[in-house]
Amino acid sequence: MSDEKLKSESFQRFEPLLDDQQAAMLLGGLHPKTLQRMARRGHLPAFRVGKYWRYRASELDEWLKCQRKRVS
Repeated sequence: MSDEKLKSESFQRFEPLLDDQQAAMLLGGLHPKTLQRMARRGHLPAFRVGKYWRYRASELDEWLKCQRKRVS
């Protein structure tokens, strides 16, 4: 695989990380502290970056879909 193609593919997969406020709004307006507690307990997909929690919107979307299926 060429270097140019490899760079192009990795750039397309890049997804900015959300902070607590952004992720909480994405999940329907949860309180950011509730979101942090859920992340700490491993109840939703999250990354620890230093002392902060960060989230990928695509992973939260998948998690939310799974939660809806469990309730149905």
